[in-house]
Amino acid sequence: MRALVKPRPGPGLELADVPEPTPGADEVKIRVLRAGLCGTDLHLHGWDEWAAGAVPTTPQVIGHEFYGEVVQVGSAVTSVAVGDRVSGEGHLVCGSCRNCRAGRRHLCINTVGIGVNRDGAFADFVVIPAANAWVHTNGIDPDLGAIFDPLGNAVHTTLSFPLAGEDVVVTGAGPIGVMAAAIARHVGARYIAVTDLSDHRLELAQAAGADLLVNAASSDLAAAMRELGMKEGFDVGLEMSGAPPAVADMLDNLNHGGRIAMLGLPKDPYPIDWSKVITHMITIKGIYGREMYDTWYTMSAMLSTSPALRETISSVITHRFPAQQWEDAFATAASGECGKVIMDWS
Repeated sequence: MRALVKPRPGPGLELADVPEPTPGADEVKIRVLRAGLCGTDLHLHGWDEWAAGAVPTTPQVIGHEFYGEVVQVGSAVTSVAVGDRVSGEGHLVCGSCRNCRAGRRHLCINTVGIGVNRDGAFADFVVIPAANAWVHTNGIDPDLGAIFDPLGNAVHTTLSFPLAGEDVVVTGAGPIGVMAAAIARHVGARYIAVTDLSDHRLELAQAAGADLLVNAASSDLAAAMRELGMKEGFDVGLEMSGAPPAVADMLDNLNHGGRIAMLGLPKDPYPIDWSKVITHMITIKGIYGREMYDTWYTMSAMLSTSPALRETISSVITHRFPAQQWEDAFATAASGECGKVIMDWS
């Protein structure tokens, strides 16, 4: 089968012919129809320090955002059937650590990542545990099904705190930040301000429902507050950028008692004004991945009941490439002048 492979340690990938995977007793084999490009995949392509420490062996198939059709199930599988259309939860958990046994699987200390720690979904076929296959019972557009993983990140982050009637700031207008703005609008936030350095991505956020766009190269959140007529600061911050200046600007313009959900991963450690966090009684919550599987139920329910939200989330997909044009797909994703990039493996 075709697969996009990290052939050896170092920069670069290859589209290669590799053996088809075979499912174990509790696994399913999925024919991949669509796959989404993630920043993680760009790190693996470039082989930075994080990638070198994360990938256990090579060669390895990469990719973890996908949608496809189940073509084979293991002998012990009863919850998934051949022919089901599914998305994949990319975090495989042990089931036996304290958090797993307590039902907090997203906090498993032994998490294994599809496409990072084991063969992934940039291929004609992928094998995952049946428990990680999210069956779409009502049908869904394949492109939208391919971005359930990052949509789950956005839903997990955005719904970490009550948003109805609140003033919300999103720092970082990448695809997940744009989806976060759409979800905040869907659940009833009052004002939504989005910051970024890219006017192109800020325009995507505006289409998703943002009230005010802030290009951090020429403005800041204090100016945004004045333009919106706000006097007491933002109530909730959704940090998607991993950029220290964005976090500092957010903290400077958060209301006392404000809450921040942080998803963006920084390249390096950076200082925070902890005196302000303490004296303003600010809550900071780290976010990683999706709550398994509450987030999946939530996003499926929201999309199934809101055509407007489906349309808005789908609009985050700006580029589509056939799998054989993977180099163009990666170059587009790395440019930053795009939303979500999808590869067609059908």
